[in-house]
Amino acid sequence: MNRGKLILIVAALGASAKSGEVVASDFQKDIRPVLENYCFGCHDDTAKGGVNLEALSKDAAFWLEPKTWERTLNTIRDASMPPAKKAQPKAEERALLSAWLASALDHPDAAKVPSDIGRKPLHRLSRLEYNHTVRDLFGVDSQPADRFPPDGGGGGGFDNNASTLFIPPILMEKYLTAATEIVAAAKAELIFHIRPSETKDAQAAARENLGWLAPRAFRRPVAEDEIGSLLALFDAMTRDGASWDEAMRQCVRAVLVSPSFLFRVEHDRPGIAPQRVSEWELASRLSYFIWSSMPDEKLFALAREGKLSEPATFEAQVRRMLTDAKARTLGENFASQWLRTRELRASVRPANSALPDFTPALRDAMAREPIVFFDALLRGDRPLTECLDADYTFVNGELAKFYGLCEVEGDGFERVPLTDRTRGGVVTMAGVLTLTSYPRRSSPVLRGKWIMEEILGTPPPPAPPMIKSLPTSEKGRNGLTLRQQLEVHRSKPECASCHKTMDQLGFGLENFSPVGSWREMVADIAVDASGELPDGTRFTGPVELKRLLLERRDEFTRNVTERMFSYALGRGVEQTDWLAVRQIARAVAEDGYRSQRLVLEIAKSPAFQLRKPAETQATASAP
Repeated sequence: MNRGKLILIVAALGASAKSGEVVASDFQKDIRPVLENYCFGCHDDTAKGGVNLEALSKDAAFWLEPKTWERTLNTIRDASMPPAKKAQPKAEERALLSAWLASALDHPDAAKVPSDIGRKPLHRLSRLEYNHTVRDLFGVDSQPADRFPPDGGGGGGFDNNASTLFIPPILMEKYLTAATEIVAAAKAELIFHIRPSETKDAQAAARENLGWLAPRAFRRPVAEDEIGSLLALFDAMTRDGASWDEAMRQCVRAVLVSPSFLFRVEHDRPGIAPQRVSEWELASRLSYFIWSSMPDEKLFALAREGKLSEPATFEAQVRRMLTDAKARTLGENFASQWLRTRELRASVRPANSALPDFTPALRDAMAREPIVFFDALLRGDRPLTECLDADYTFVNGELAKFYGLCEVEGDGFERVPLTDRTRGGVVTMAGVLTLTSYPRRSSPVLRGKWIMEEILGTPPPPAPPMIKSLPTSEKGRNGLTLRQQLEVHRSKPECASCHKTMDQLGFGLENFSPVGSWREMVADIAVDASGELPDGTRFTGPVELKRLLLERRDEFTRNVTERMFSYALGRGVEQTDWLAVRQIARAVAEDGYRSQRLVLEIAKSPAFQLRKPAETQATASAP
């Protein structure tokens, strides 16, 4: 972007431009005056809301915070800014500024956009990763990490964020206890791979066992001195009278409390430029991304042969892994945290007097539906847009009865067609609708906020302090219905900018009760599920709401890309990741929004494949 004449190819985002039309905009003459008249009054050096658009509008600074401009585009396009009490742009000014910003963001000059793959800190296994790893290493499915302290949620909202996975003293005690339990429960052939015999003495058998086990547990080749340390422990145990079995078990316990097992250790290479991770490190990055577990024998073999990083082989492995049953963890861990439906079991208490049919079994089925749906989406390589609307879902007997669908019995989930399109997609799943309600009434505010945050990636700013709360039941207050009370709420200038979009989106879901059942009446009044967005777009009910969300499929795709990018890397997304996220989202869109393309493009990205050395690094080499 320069400060002279800009020739921009504008996508069909503004009323002033048609798809593919070339529009000439002079920044000084056409664009800057609009920003000065309507934006810089609050967003200059005073930086209201932490945003200084005047500084960022300068050529050298524009790409320092592209996400800020992305948020600015959203607020201009949906007319949530400027605030209602401020002077408003004319329709043609708003369209021009929207089109200009959209074009600039859709056609970035990669040479000007700051890019950085970021540092990947030492990464402790999360509780889920620990459970899955001991399952795949020893055949132990008792989930010992469930008794560990909870993992903290970090950047991106995921509990696998490396920067929040500390080791408090109590966790070390839990590791020691878990190691003993795992060894006691492990399949014997996975500990006693080779036993002493007439041709193999006790120490030789121990060496062979450890040489087989340690590389798998540490997820890399093991140096001779590491095997030597474990053998020294074995020798000390046997000298003290321990049997061969007892000494071997103690060595396995030592493996399980080793930092090389508990952490996903990666090594810096000499130099200061980002370099490719080793084949073994790439295998671990991939397996913990898709499976939340250690690599399997196929990945280990390819790493050993130095072939995993070959592009065709790498893509084939990603697709193989996504069809494996272990890929269900992306639904269990990624999707349930992204959609926040994991919170259902912890925060939603069933069976109060107002909702007698909302049982623990129904709540658990609600929590399971998006997991099974997302798993099928990925394994079937379905379009991500089916998260916004789909003609099918997955239900068990409990949920099928609740939805009024065909007869499905038992606890197992089955795919069922949806002829009534009031359902379909994650927005109208009962678990989401329950999560975004109060115990005794639905909440257009919470539901609209959830759509803005989790679907569109356009979270509203925090509510101002000292705002009077709305009632928590379906009964009105002061003779006003809930909808009328929200209209009063939106009349306040400090509330209007957020609520005029948030509430309207939520109104489209008002036909759903606090637990997501369909309803036509509330407190003897017909449900009004109509909404009108700030740009004048009107809709009624969930079917039309989902149609509007599908029109914003690219915003949704960028949002889910950013979420999965954060999850895959185990860190928050920074401004310097903006271009990478955009490029991945575009590749996904060009491939028909296919879900496996999203996973593949993230796994192929420089941030996933490369490691940035510490600025003051040692010259340690990776094994």
